[in-house]
This record gives sequence, structure tokens and C-alpha cells, in this order.
Amino acid sequence: MITLLHLSDIHMGSGFAHGHLNPETGLNTRLEDFIAALTRCIDRALAESVDLVLFGGDAFPDATPPPLVQQALASQFCRLSAAGIPTVLLVGNHDQHAQGMGGASLSIYRTLGVPGVVVGDRLESHRLDTANGPVQIVTLPWLTKSTLLTRPETEGLSMAQVNELLLDRLRVALEGEIRRLDPKIPAILLAHAMVDTATYGAERFLSAGRGFTVPMAMLARPCFDYVALGHVHRHQVLCEQPLMIYPGSIERVDFSEESEEKGYLLVQVSKDNAQAEFCPLPVRPFKTIQADLTQAENPQACLENAIAKAEITDAVVRCLYTLRADQVDQIDQSALETALAAAHSYTLQPELKAQTSRSRLPELGTDSALDPLAALGAYLANRNDLEDIAEGMVAAAAALMADETDVELPLDETDLALDDLDSLALEETAQQLRLL
Repeated sequence: MITLLHLSDIHMGSGFAHGHLNPETGLNTRLEDFIAALTRCIDRALAESVDLVLFGGDAFPDATPPPLVQQALASQFCRLSAAGIPTVLLVGNHDQHAQGMGGASLSIYRTLGVPGVVVGDRLESHRLDTANGPVQIVTLPWLTKSTLLTRPETEGLSMAQVNELLLDRLRVALEGEIRRLDPKIPAILLAHAMVDTATYGAERFLSAGRGFTVPMAMLARPCFDYVALGHVHRHQVLCEQPLMIYPGSIERVDFSEESEEKGYLLVQVSKDNAQAEFCPLPVRPFKTIQADLTQAENPQACLENAIAKAEITDAVVRCLYTLRADQVDQIDQSALETALAAAHSYTLQPELKAQTSRSRLPELGTDSALDPLAALGAYLANRNDLEDIAEGMVAAAAALMADETDVELPLDETDLALDDLDSLALEETAQQLRLL
């Protein structure tokens, strides 16, 4: 029985906007969060004396992370090397150059010859000797269409046809690796892929146009005793025979993962059998506060009450609230900042609702019996902002229709009302600018 730790989607260096500078360390606090999560994973691997560690890809947000972030990741994986625990680092979509030419951010481990570390940047089989016997790992990194699209055989093909061509080639190549496997030794497929039966999150849009969806049936082969997946950030079991699992990411990347539990997997694998335990990590909470203040008599008190009810201590918080233009001056920004002081970080995101909405007028079809004056009256009845001058407008209209040029029109009131409307529009614009 081989014991392995399976983790994925570290994304070391993500989410700096949700943190702040720690004056004691000089690091962004969100970087410290990601380091802490990875450290707990490696601590568990060492404490359990696991035989193998499998990383499912996406070490960083992109292929060229800053040296400080690279060092933070390397310092943890080097602990495994020092302990003699074999480690397989798979290349994900974020680990590749934009053109998909290899795992730039992880290839350094192969170049330096780090003992016990295997970099999976191509479809390839690896036989590893562990403390509890040999194991076979087939690495399937993230595949892109970019290389295939530059070849003459794809000229004139639709994207759907290109996807089919890529899947056909993957099917043939994977079959070739499967035929090389020793049926007497446990075999594991380590793949960074978007499987068609998975529940996706933000990662689907982050890789839009670069990858493609792989059918689960192509990966769920009986020759594999365990299928270790990476790419999807939500932990989920896709198949029981063979056991196929996404461990999910080890930290929350953004608010789309607010309700997702984060962690890693401890897996027991033997020939024709695998059992996995999901191990949650105590990651930083994300919290969304929403409030509609448009009907509130005291919008400030209403918003502060919504904040007080939420669990925001040490959380990354976003406060979304809707208000009318005339309520903007009633919001005390400094008081809100005080109310949110317990949060790790926060953003205030107001949304301005139009002060006046256009009412639906009575339908005036070709068979309507309303004369022009009645139609004007129906229109004015639905315009509360013209209520003060409605009577004068009707009188003026009646005079025009009767050609009574000597009638005295209430021009001063009309001009005043129009001036008021212009002022209202300018005020609403000013209120919107104030929110920016």
C-alpha cells in the first residue's frame, strides 16, 4: 500500500489586492496566507511519512513569477527532497508560456537536478521507487490548441473540428503510454485537465480559448488505480472506479470561491484499489455583504447594521450596497471604515440606482379614443416630476390647439421646472462622480 499526498492549484502569488503589506516581514499578507497553506500540506506529508507527493499543476498565476514567490514555493518542495520523498510536479495552464511551450516556471527543478523531483511537462510515463514499493505515474500536462493551429492540416477547420483532432491525437498518445504500463505495479494518471463532468468555477473563464474539455471516459481507464486531477478549484470526486478526484485549490483565489472548502488529499493506493481522505485547510475566509438601501429612511444605519451582523473578523470582505443618488451624502465613509476595521481587508462597492424611473404609460393604439389633450393628460399623470406645471402645460396645449395666441402661458413656472430638471441631472452626475 502506497500512501501519497495529492494537492493542486497552489497559485502562489495570487490575490495581492486582497491583502496588505506586513511591516514585520515585508511581505503581502495574502502571499503569507498561500505560503502558510502550502506549508501545512508539506508538514502533513512529512508527519505522515508519505511515500509520494503529487502536485496537479498551476504553481503560480503565470509562467514568470517574481523571484520572491518562486523562492517561497521552492523552499517547501525542497523539504520533500531533503526528506527523500519523491515528488511529481505537473505543468498546468498557468505554468506555461502563452504559446504553451513547456513549463517555464517548473522546469528549473529539472535543470537544477533537484533530487527526487520529477517535472511533468509532457505526456510521459514515470516509474518511481518509493519506501513501499514501485509506482507508475503517467503525467498529462495542460494541452493547448496553439501548436496544432499552426500546422497545415488544421487550415480551414472550425474550432470544434480542431478540438476533435486534438482529442483524437490525445487518445492515440495516451493509449501508447497505457500499453507500456506494467500491469503488476500500481498505476496513477496525474492530469491537469478540464474534465467534461466537473463542476467548474472561475478557472473555466481564466483558460477560455486556450484549452479544451476532455471526456471523463478517456481518463477513467481500468488500468489506472487512481486518477489525480488538477485545474478545477472546487474539490470533487468525479468517478469511483477508478477513483478520480480534484482536490481543489489550497487557498481562495477570489470571491467566486467564497463558499468552497479548501484542502488536499491523503490517498492510499494499491493494485486495483484506492481510498482518499479530504483534509481541509484553515484558510482565510471571504465574506460578501449585500444591502439594498434604496428604501431605507436611514441608509447609514441600515448599512452599518448589515456589517454588524456579518462575521468579518480577519476576513477578506466586500460590501456591496445599492442606493439612490439623493442618499449619497447620507453615507459616512469614515464610519463604514470603522465598522469594517476587524476585517483583514475590505472594499466598498456602491451601486447607484436612478432616482427616477420611467413609468409604463397607458397603451395608445390606433383604435384609442383619446384625443391629444387626453393623451397629454395621461402622460402627465405618470410624470411626478412635472406635477407642479402639469396644469399649465395642459392649458398651454389647449390654447395652441384653439389658436388662442392671446392666452397667458405660465412661462416663468415652466422655465423654472426645466431649470430644476437640468439641476437634477447635474446633481445626479455629481453624485456618481463622488462615488468613484
